[in-house]
Amino acid sequence: MRNRWLALPLLAGFTLAGAGFIGYGSEQRDGARLLDQVVTRLHREAIDSASLDEIYERAARGLVRTLDDPYSALFSPQEMARFQRESLGNSYGGVGLLLEDQDGVILVTKVFPQTPGEAAGVKTGDRIMAVDGQPVSGLKLEQVSRRLLGSPGTEVALTIARDGTTDPMQNKLVRAVVHVPSVPYALMLDGGIGYVPLQRFNDVASEELGRAVQKLVRQGAKGLILDLRGNPGGDLDESIKVANVFLPQGTKVVEVRYRSRPTEVRTAEQAPVSADLPLVVLTDSSTASASEIVAGALQDHDRAILLGTASFGKGIVQTLFPLDNGWYLKITNAKWYTPSGRSIQRDRHRGAPADSALPDSLRPVYRSDAGRTVFGGGGIVPDVTVFADTLTAPEQALQQLLATKSKESNAALAHLTRQLKPKLKPDFEVQQAWRDSLFRGWMRGGVPVSRAQFEAGRPLVDRLLTQRLSRTAYGDSTAFRRWIPEDAQVRKAMELLQVAPTQQELLTVAAK
Repeated sequence: MRNRWLALPLLAGFTLAGAGFIGYGSEQRDGARLLDQVVTRLHREAIDSASLDEIYERAARGLVRTLDDPYSALFSPQEMARFQRESLGNSYGGVGLLLEDQDGVILVTKVFPQTPGEAAGVKTGDRIMAVDGQPVSGLKLEQVSRRLLGSPGTEVALTIARDGTTDPMQNKLVRAVVHVPSVPYALMLDGGIGYVPLQRFNDVASEELGRAVQKLVRQGAKGLILDLRGNPGGDLDESIKVANVFLPQGTKVVEVRYRSRPTEVRTAEQAPVSADLPLVVLTDSSTASASEIVAGALQDHDRAILLGTASFGKGIVQTLFPLDNGWYLKITNAKWYTPSGRSIQRDRHRGAPADSALPDSLRPVYRSDAGRTVFGGGGIVPDVTVFADTLTAPEQALQQLLATKSKESNAALAHLTRQLKPKLKPDFEVQQAWRDSLFRGWMRGGVPVSRAQFEAGRPLVDRLLTQRLSRTAYGDSTAFRRWIPEDAQVRKAMELLQVAPTQQELLTVAAK
């Protein structure tokens, strides 16, 4: 089994490792002997004794924690499956439901298409009451999710409560291989502008992106927006293929410089899906690792202009090394560089300024293929900086108050959404009665918001209601369309693409 390359952001995951000894000299043998003696004494003499396997595993976990590498981790077989599912978004055996804990209620917030959940008629807003006859009341979200997972082909019984029905519904679902999409939708916006959000780099990200771009091209797209905002990264191999959707075969995408093996230059290997359609890539501070590889390559080769704010700045690569019995060790073993030679790793040592805050005059300068200035020094710096729309002072104050009781405020919002969903129309406008109901829900939940603060922050209240209602009733794509007037970065990207019929003209317009 070959090693698996990863390009991932900082994960609050499991810091585990496997133990093993290298007997290449007296120093190594002495170290191995010392550890073996400590393990033996602990096993024989310690009051809080454990099996030898448990002690060695604890030692391995401790060893990894001492490394100056926040990305190192060791995964047990079960943890590896969870990592593949949650961090990479790869396929898994389950039912295709996205769940959320709303004040102790396990709520279905999304039903993925072509999954057992959709086939069984489960709907957004349903509440999970029991799994295989066992009530879920009092269980954590992760515990409920784990009960739904299992080998494809096995059955799981769900007891579901739905607003508008009096009795719980009994559903039997057959688990299947569930794929979490990396491209949830693709839209044609005003002016013939295609829009594609890429949310993760799982094992089929490039395939999904390619299909989405082809669909938009067939529909007559005159320009494309690739949204990498909030994309935390994933599979490094997939980042090469994603860049290849837009870059010609043979084009350099990234250079990977290892500590203990020769430098590798990765290039596009296939014919591109779209080599010349004007392209804008959206980035923000949560655009990380594999996303930065794509953004950096497209910028260096003048294939896209980048718009938004500087990316996260993770230019180091992790590799998964298979160990015995299904365990995997993940360690940092390389740095990556964009085609122009930029290292995008951000300096995060104590006392150092945030690289995204550095003025251009302090950043190292590089050149794109066409001679344009591109900046290194931490993250990928966009060609056109556009900040997200900022909240007013009253809105910021309200948001901070809601954050002190986030669980309760979200629960009230979810409860109101379930009540309103059956009566909604796609072009709904927020009504005063809805605001009043939400305020009462926040009061019942102990959210520390006065009526005056609520009214002062009404635009934020209306946005929260609109987003949640649109997403729950009509899906992510409808919610996005309704959000465009509030999204300064998307609006600016559309503006540039509508006046630039070619990529060269887009570069010229962006430089003004």
